Amino acid sequence: MMHKALRFPGRQRRAFSAVVDTLKHKIQGLAEKKAPQLTALRKEHGGKVLGETTVGQCIGGMRGITCMISETSLLDPMEGIRYRGRTLQDCMDQLPKAPGSKIGLPEASFWLLLTDEIPSDAEVKALNEELHKRSALPESVVKTIDSLPKDTHPMTQLSIGLLALQPTSEFGKAYRSGTLKKNEYWVYTLEDALSLVAKVPILAARIFRNVFMEGKHIPSDPSMDWAGNYAQMLGVSDDALFKDVTRMYLMLHADHEAGNVSAHTTHLVGSALSDPYYSYAAGVCGLAGPLHGLANQECLRWLKNTRQELGGKEPTVEVLTQFAKDTLASGKVIPGFGHGVLRNTDPRYVIQRQFAQDNFPNDPLVKLAEVCFQAIPPVLEATGKVKNPWPNVDALSGTCMQYFGLDQEDYYTVIFAVSRALGCTSNLVWSRMMGLPIERPKSVTLDWLSTKVK
Repeated sequence: MMHKALRFPGRQRRAFSAVVDTLKHKIQGLAEKKAPQLTALRKEHGGKVLGETTVGQCIGGMRGITCMISETSLLDPMEGIRYRGRTLQDCMDQLPKAPGSKIGLPEASFWLLLTDEIPSDAEVKALNEELHKRSALPESVVKTIDSLPKDTHPMTQLSIGLLALQPTSEFGKAYRSGTLKKNEYWVYTLEDALSLVAKVPILAARIFRNVFMEGKHIPSDPSMDWAGNYAQMLGVSDDALFKDVTRMYLMLHADHEAGNVSAHTTHLVGSALSDPYYSYAAGVCGLAGPLHGLANQECLRWLKNTRQELGGKEPTVEVLTQFAKDTLASGKVIPGFGHGVLRNTDPRYVIQRQFAQDNFPNDPLVKLAEVCFQAIPPVLEATGKVKNPWPNVDALSGTCMQYFGLDQEDYYTVIFAVSRALGCTSNLVWSRMMGLPIERPKSVTLDWLSTKVK
């Protein structure tokens, strides 16, 4: 349940900065508005049916079963993901921006996901200062990461790093003390969420420089915004636009409901009262799967291979149409098109496409991707088997990164993980605020299903 008039613990309160106090009171205020709705739904409508579950859904990955609460975002089949009711274009337009940039800051979307409010420039500045204060990695974590073999996959290293940070969990310490009350769970979860979000780009940048740049590190700059600083620590480009493409990627990937593998895994593990470090490390392991977080690098590889196979041919609509038909006829798939829920062009793709067209339209892979956008959907639609033939977010994200020299494809999912930390940890805060129980769906056997359908 949601709790009113929470008095923050005295020991902790003295340690709070003004911006964290502001965040806590805004979250508390929003919870008080939401509490009657939650109570009414539970008491008055708890027995109402949301829909039927089919045998196909049971054996098909539970796709489309409405059975989770995710306050932070909602996926609309036609308009795409909405952060607290706002479309991604709304977020791009309304969120505060870095000086001279047109990209909504991802750390501002973190504030939005937590509070349902667009933060002011001053609030984002204060939040960035708070994140910088929390960003230093413990020496033990640095030693752990630096000791890993350089051929250990970057996602493996990230999950190890998150688990190595777990001993710093404020929630874990408070729970083990035996004095933590249920109405304080969300407070300590927020403390961990802020620290995890602060540290994950530092950790991710260290992994990148260890694996790909011979361990030569670029120090964090406390004067910079959260995403811009991450881009600078990667050190692949001095172009100011690289900071913008990083901000854009991190903002667009921040949240995506709670049913996808990384978000659902984080929520599931968190429902056992595992702290955010345990929970998000599990989510990162899910994100590493080929069917989830690897899609953008697969799309980039496909574009590169397609360009190679075309040889010197100009990538016209006619040429790509035939190429797509031949690809499908050979039994291969075309990555970057279609979506499990969306039935329209992914707004995340639209925003990235506009960025690419505005800033580097003559890049060969961008030109090829643009022709694919015109040629491939009609081919997929003509098969009659594709519910959504339009491009998704992954069709361009890798292409935008490689333009600036970030072509280390095995690292792309780490960037995804840095971004998704914003939404997954926000959801954990709200799960604890709402007092959601441990998740425990009922499973059945094939024999049970066979008997039931008779």
